Amino acid sequence: MRRSAGLLIPITIICTYYAFWIAATWFLLRRFPALGEYLPVGGVSELAESNLETFEPVYSRVERTILSPSGPLKLLFAIIGSMIAVVPVSWAYFITSRARKLDQSFLQTIVILPIVVTGIAMIVVNSIALAFSLAGVVAAVRFRFSLALPSDAMYIFVAIGIGLGSGIGASAISVVISFTFVMATLAIWKLEYGKTMSGTFLTMLTRRNMEEDEY
Repeated sequence: MRRSAGLLIPITIICTYYAFWIAATWFLLRRFPALGEYLPVGGVSELAESNLETFEPVYSRVERTILSPSGPLKLLFAIIGSMIAVVPVSWAYFITSRARKLDQSFLQTIVILPIVVTGIAMIVVNSIALAFSLAGVVAAVRFRFSLALPSDAMYIFVAIGIGLGSGIGASAISVVISFTFVMATLAIWKLEYGKTMSGTFLTMLTRRNMEEDEY
């Protein structure tokens, strides 16, 4: 098993990556305010203001997004946003992977899956229907290979979450999901959380004497 190494350089690179894209988006919105109509921002507030008791908002929102003349451009920006948010997730997998040889198809799935989910979520755009679409997406993901570790499944769920956030026009949520997952994954890996039961705190917490024979 590969031992955890220093994370100062990787975390600096990852934080710089997030900061660059956040600053670039802020600059573009300030310099060209009209881009706010096309960039995937503000989706959460719009979803909260919609009438969630019927399916009527689905058709009106689709008409204003996918079926509108600017629909393909909005979808393109949303897909780009989802890909930007998912790249650091793949980096976290590179850093924390215990396998000697990485599975290329799994990594490609992590990066490509948000694109598909973004398109599906942008078409549906309603809380009730979005739940059904999420169930359909999860059911459609059929792996022809077994995951090396149970924790690898979390990368798939994170990729789906990033795609959903971008699909409803809330890339900020996707970035928060991505950043939080990456930082938590690196911290847990660095601390080797749960690897051993040694230490005064864990002994007191579990009420187990680690010097006793294990059965």
